[in-house]
Amino acid sequence: MRIGLYPGTFDPITLGHLDIIRRGASLVDRLVIGAAINRDKGPLFSLEERVAMIERETRVIAEETGTEILVHPFENLLIDCARDVGATIIIRGLRAVADFEYEYQMVGMNRALDDSVETVFLMAEARHQAIASKLVKEISRLGGDVSKFVSPAVRDALAAKNAGRTR
Repeated sequence: MRIGLYPGTFDPITLGHLDIIRRGASLVDRLVIGAAINRDKGPLFSLEERVAMIERETRVIAEETGTEILVHPFENLLIDCARDVGATIIIRGLRAVADFEYEYQMVGMNRALDDSVETVFLMAEARHQAIASKLVKEISRLGGDVSKFVSPAVRDALAAKNAGRTR
């Protein structure tokens, strides 16, 4: 069984993430979405909210592709998370050259830690390349329309989080 790991914070999950998940699911039998617990980033959504969002948003992809998709929260090294879930492939999405430089360094470090785990890069589709969760949160917080970047359910969750906040 080919098991892949697609890690990220997913705060919130965007259409760009879903594009990578859909295409990554075609490469493996089981795709584990690693929801990173990163206290330094100060996520808008709790871990439980992010896991629920990911599960809801990926259910259709799992049904359409026949790939088992699981969500696995993690707070350890990425390579250790890959070992924990039995992944031999780490899937990473790239948007721009700046992403590649960072990811290139990560691959080198991960290969030094465990050379049995391969990293596969998938370029986001052109229409999704500018989407970043950080920018989506900012647009939403300032009252902008994020419907081009996230699903309706995620848009509504962002609106609920921002309700009552001062702009």
